[in-house]
Amino acid sequence: MAARKRAGRRTQKRSAVATLAMLVATLAFAASGCHGGSGTDSPDRRGTPTGEPVPGSHILAVKVDNVGPARPQTGLDKADIVYVEQVESGLSRILAVYSSQVPPVVGPVRSARETDLELLRQFDRPTLAFSGAQSKLLPLIETAPLNALPPAEAPAAYFRSRDRAAPHNLYLRPGRALRDTTGVNAAGYAGLSFGPPPPGGRPTATYSVRYPAARFGFTWSAGRHQWLLAMDGTPSRTASGEQLGAATVILQYVTVRPSGFHDRWGNNSPYTETVGSGAALVLRDGAAYEADWERDTADSGTAFTTPDGEPMPFAPGQIWIVYEAR
Repeated sequence: MAARKRAGRRTQKRSAVATLAMLVATLAFAASGCHGGSGTDSPDRRGTPTGEPVPGSHILAVKVDNVGPARPQTGLDKADIVYVEQVESGLSRILAVYSSQVPPVVGPVRSARETDLELLRQFDRPTLAFSGAQSKLLPLIETAPLNALPPAEAPAAYFRSRDRAAPHNLYLRPGRALRDTTGVNAAGYAGLSFGPPPPGGRPTATYSVRYPAARFGFTWSAGRHQWLLAMDGTPSRTASGEQLGAATVILQYVTVRPSGFHDRWGNNSPYTETVGSGAALVLRDGAAYEADWERDTADSGTAFTTPDGEPMPFAPGQIWIVYEAR
């Protein structure tokens, strides 16, 4: 009964949520007075805070390897949003989304999955950098509303590092793939907004997520005002050695089902459903907040709300969204 009431409130308040989210985003942008990686600028997903159109193609999404030999990754700390997905054999892979700033190098770059195509539609024709895909998936990528950028399309934008073995050594130089960036945080395109924490948070120092063959740990650091990341029990670091940290971590509970695709060894590729609705847990400012999520269509952003139906604001800075099977 409570769940139905919350669903009803979400439906009744959908327009109010969108309006308030836009207001919060605009106020945050005005208060910051600048663009960049601070995460304080959150426009409507199809324009800047001033209403001027922004080409979606200037949003860059990079499929990043996330097994032991691929770590430490390069450029993850500059992403606006980092999505974590389950792939074959219970492992994980990362989709890093850039718009406010783009690092000189990102990687290691790996292959795309069917899940990416639905997930990325909320960004309005982004550029997807990936190493390749299985032959049966390529036609879907070619017809998807995005700008596909495998090495064959932009060979000058990719290089192989000599200090790692293939396939964990392919890197992207974004400056050779994009004309410029929007200077606007990609979170705004996905329907996310920033602001002070809502009431009702549960003080939380650590939180962990387990996939069948991968683990993620988040530990609150009051000094850095971030959730410090660990993967498979080891601190996650940038290429320069600093531990990765996120201002907000969203545990989004979704349906993860078998897809119609398999890897070369016959393992099924899981499909993560990002359209629909469900529960979420938001970690920010040393506390955990219960939330609901709703995404009506693949072309719409994802709305996160508090249990009473109000928009859920996120802490300014990088957002990690971890998809967890419900």
